[in-house]
Amino acid sequence: MNSHRLWDIFCTVIDNHGDLGVCWRLTRQLLAQGQSVRLWVDDASALAWMAPEAPTLPKLQVLPWAAASQSEVLKNLEPADVWIEAFGCTLPEAFVAHGVATQPKQPAWINLEYLSAEDWVPRMHNMPSPVMSGPAKGWTKRFFYPGFTADTGGLLRETDLQERHQRFDRAAWRQKHAPHLAPGGLLISLFCYEPASLPQLLAQLVGTPHHLLVAPGRPLAAVHQALAGMPVHPSWSALPYTTQNGFDEMLWACDLNFVRGEDSLVRALWAGQPFIWHIYPQDDNAHNVKLDAFLDWMQAPESLRRAHRVWNGMEAGEWPALSSSALADWTACAQTARQQLLQQTDLVSQLRSLVV
Repeated sequence: MNSHRLWDIFCTVIDNHGDLGVCWRLTRQLLAQGQSVRLWVDDASALAWMAPEAPTLPKLQVLPWAAASQSEVLKNLEPADVWIEAFGCTLPEAFVAHGVATQPKQPAWINLEYLSAEDWVPRMHNMPSPVMSGPAKGWTKRFFYPGFTADTGGLLRETDLQERHQRFDRAAWRQKHAPHLAPGGLLISLFCYEPASLPQLLAQLVGTPHHLLVAPGRPLAAVHQALAGMPVHPSWSALPYTTQNGFDEMLWACDLNFVRGEDSLVRALWAGQPFIWHIYPQDDNAHNVKLDAFLDWMQAPESLRRAHRVWNGMEAGEWPALSSSALADWTACAQTARQQLLQQTDLVSQLRSLVV
């Protein structure tokens, strides 16, 4: 675990920032543990606000995806110890061919998969996958599945996460970012896609002391659209794009967090605050099964299950009221899940144990 390795991480940005967000969290944790990383990405523009420190970090190169197919780049490329294909992306054939021709031995080749709580994940985790064709025929990849149980690849968690959380000045953050929050009001963060029940949530907040903090991009656009049809608006404000640490602080500061996708779900779990997860929608509704599996793992109370089903469009009906008793149940559920996860080995430690 103390040995230095050079990691090639390949990432394609599909339609949001989540893929790059996960890859950047992996990158920064490897760097913090003394590793070297080349991050190959087809659109690194979000790093300007997500990780403004990236250009100054030692042992890091952020490279355009296309460069991995350019002979002028490849001929001067130091052989890596680890290749990571994030979320099923396929390495450029020229890069693989160059590695086969020049590397003294096969690197650890890892297919880093999506996060799921489904019961097949432990069976598939760490399974070998022989390469049957192409320049690397005869080599072997290995599937690596993040997960919520000890028999999976675990979750990304920084070694100093709990220390940062304990040092966090929640009152000062709330005073700076929500100075008009009324006494007794809930501070709620909103990071979502376009949930059908968003207008119901906004209408429910009208006339209450609660304040809604809206993340930029699709959440802000969805709120603007919903508010256009409302004669009276709730108390709300828009947040700017922020670094990953800044996103964590928002989750720590709020009384209820609406999160979406994979990366922010994990961060909501580490925050230990009640949350509602907007899972990434899939055309064949496979996300419904994934959401139910996650809620089963959490042992979510019925009120939290119903809120998730309504928010994700799995069930018709009114968005449930944010009662104090429901929020207390949701908080207890989130904190129990967090404590359970803290007992497990984190993802980077497990990845490094595979690389010998």
